[in-house]
Amino acid sequence: MPTTKEMVNLIVQWAEERKAENIRTFDLLGKTSYTDYVIVCEGNSSLHLRAIASFIKDKAKEIKYTTLGSEGLDNGQWVLIDMSDIIVHIFLPAIRENFKIDQLFESLETKPIQEAISNDKI
Repeated sequence: MPTTKEMVNLIVQWAEERKAENIRTFDLLGKTSYTDYVIVCEGNSSLHLRAIASFIKDKAKEIKYTTLGSEGLDNGQWVLIDMSDIIVHIFLPAIRENFKIDQLFESLETKPIQEAISNDKI
């Protein structure tokens, strides 16, 4: 079984294999109570998002890595895959920009969660 850090690298590799774009990883270890790492990437269409998500879920299942659930596969604008220690977000570019998700995770990555909350960063 891969370590969490190794799994992050595998997920990024799998996303790249399915031509995901603008892939970013955020190390939130010790900064949130719900996950240690977040991976954010983009697909260029709803079909592309679903293909990326399905591939990641299938590859994780092959190596017996637990996926707790996923959301957004039907909608196809924002897919979330919950792997407990790792959360994967796959967006259409306009949706990613609209939610400013990178800025949110950047603020969490660089500051303790209580400081980010008290400074209205999230």
